[in-house]
Amino acid sequence: MLGIGCGMGAGALWGLVFLAPELAGMFRPLELTIGRYIAYGLMALVAIAPRLRRLVHHIGGQGLIALVWLSLAGNTVYYFLLSAAVQMGGIAMTSLIIGFLPVAVTIIGSRDHDAVPLVRLVPSLLLCAGGGLCIGWQAVGQAIAGHSFNQLIGMACATGALISWTAYAVGNARWLVRLHTIGAQDWNLLIGVMTGAQALCLVPVALIIGVAHHDGADWTRFLIVSGGVALLASIAGNALWNRMSRLLPLTLVGQMILFETLFALLYGFLWEARWPTMAELGAFGLLVASITACLAAHRGRERV
Repeated sequence: MLGIGCGMGAGALWGLVFLAPELAGMFRPLELTIGRYIAYGLMALVAIAPRLRRLVHHIGGQGLIALVWLSLAGNTVYYFLLSAAVQMGGIAMTSLIIGFLPVAVTIIGSRDHDAVPLVRLVPSLLLCAGGGLCIGWQAVGQAIAGHSFNQLIGMACATGALISWTAYAVGNARWLVRLHTIGAQDWNLLIGVMTGAQALCLVPVALIIGVAHHDGADWTRFLIVSGGVALLASIAGNALWNRMSRLLPLTLVGQMILFETLFALLYGFLWEARWPTMAELGAFGLLVASITACLAAHRGRERV
């Protein structure tokens, strides 16, 4: 129950990242990525500075390599593609494609030793897929029918984000199992420091591309959104996620990602000041049923 509670909390905080591109829509995805992760890196560095050298010594060379690629897959690359997908394809389409994360992670996790057999997870995976289709089928249909270049590029970016974060979720969960001398929060802070360094490397790229003119109010909003998302989603949300990853098997970790989708939709409805459609209500029901079915499969495994 503690692991499930941490998964719900992480989803509630991560759902905020879908709103960030809308709140600071006057900035490009690359600028949003740089702003969020420089703030994340600075916060993480302040928190971990007193024990940074000792932790780096403990993780060794392989751990440093893992930090580099996990930071890229789970943060830098993922958030850039997600921001681009939301701005060009919309929240609904992006939520649809990202909503298939649980399917990908659960299928990979079913290959682990002593994992729940995939056949017992099929009902949960079908419910998850059905919920995702209910969320965004209209948006995808409009993109394909209209051949809108922006929408098609948004779909491609969302698919790339799906692949990137699947690699992160699986790799991060397995590294957390291997790390016995480092706490889950310290691992999160180490990833934050590495992500901040990567964001700094992107600053020259943004300057070469060119930064549009913004007034003081725009920059104030940018700083507030970047700092807020860094603190809530990256520091607090990642800490809850890492704690959960140590408590739950990978086949159940995948289902916990659905809470991000549920909360992202809820925040989207509040932002757009509207009630959900019948298809969206159906999606909520299917996603909740998917999580329930997955929990039932794992509880049955525990009893056996």
